[in-house]
Amino acid sequence: MKSFLSIKDLSVQEIYSILDLAEQLDRHPRPEILSGKIIGSLFFEPSTRTRLSFISAAYRVGAKVIGFDSPDASSIKKGESLRDTIKMVEAYTDAIVMRHSIEGAAKFAAEISRVPILNAGDGANEHPSQTLLDVYTIKKQLGTLENLKVAFVGDMKYGRTVHSLVKALSNFRCSFYFVAPEIIQLPSYLVRELKERGIPYQLLQNYEEILPQIDVLYMTRIQRERFENQEDFQRVSGIYKISKDKILGKCKEEMIILHPLPRVDEIAIDLDDTKHALYFQQAANGIPVRSALFAVALGAKKLDIPEQAEKNRVDSFEKSRCRNMMCVTNYEETDNKVIRTSYGDYCYYCGKEIQL
Repeated sequence: MKSFLSIKDLSVQEIYSILDLAEQLDRHPRPEILSGKIIGSLFFEPSTRTRLSFISAAYRVGAKVIGFDSPDASSIKKGESLRDTIKMVEAYTDAIVMRHSIEGAAKFAAEISRVPILNAGDGANEHPSQTLLDVYTIKKQLGTLENLKVAFVGDMKYGRTVHSLVKALSNFRCSFYFVAPEIIQLPSYLVRELKERGIPYQLLQNYEEILPQIDVLYMTRIQRERFENQEDFQRVSGIYKISKDKILGKCKEEMIILHPLPRVDEIAIDLDDTKHALYFQQAANGIPVRSALFAVALGAKKLDIPEQAEKNRVDSFEKSRCRNMMCVTNYEETDNKVIRTSYGDYCYYCGKEIQL
């Protein structure tokens, strides 16, 4: 059994193997492969595409689903801890899909659960299954993941889909353009990681100048719910909007537009029927990809990839605590773990830099 918590946990070979399995399941459905299995669907944050996609994926491989789509429908409302919720739900299920507002919640859940955990998004941290369907869409449409030029536009600071996709595509010699106002530009710890790995990137405030060069235009919603200061949100809300007149004839013929959805006003509907718009197909691709994740997580399919050695050292450090107030370490009783890298020390759970 295997949990899926972070895209960084997967090697290039594992990513390709999951994509291949997803394509197989898309072409040749296996509605019996997880017959008799029960999936727990725990959504502590609102979701349409991710929640329904996971449920549909479970049904299509023969599993049944139980769970809730709001913390108000659970004993969290009564004050139950995440730890106790996971310990109870593991008794009823064979795997747990979880979305949570707290960063590192999925990694914490995996530590205490005897069944696999599939991270459906943990706060502003990561969204690995979204990343896998993103790369599945890119590979299916462009035929490769190698040496692409990818522009991310919108919310770089809180955009967990951006954070995860950058980590994935960094393995394929891609170049990145991050287009955002300064207050929601890419977090410094990710910038340092790109520098350390020698990956080409630019931090920009407009996309027009790079539009003719890029292969993928990845639009994102500026997320009101992540801002502590709503005045900051109002300053940047609606700052990036694309439409036919801004895109057609100004980009590569084969350029694709992706968006993790939901959109607000950043993509005009007049782009929906153009050959560049792949965001609805991107969402649909979540079904075969998540079906593949279930099959691997529950042992119905094996990736046949050698175990990868840990790249960075993980230490316990009693005198330091993560300062990210949205980290699970500030809400649950956890081990105090630190990931040591050549470019800094980071919280094991939420990935944010900490001072030792």
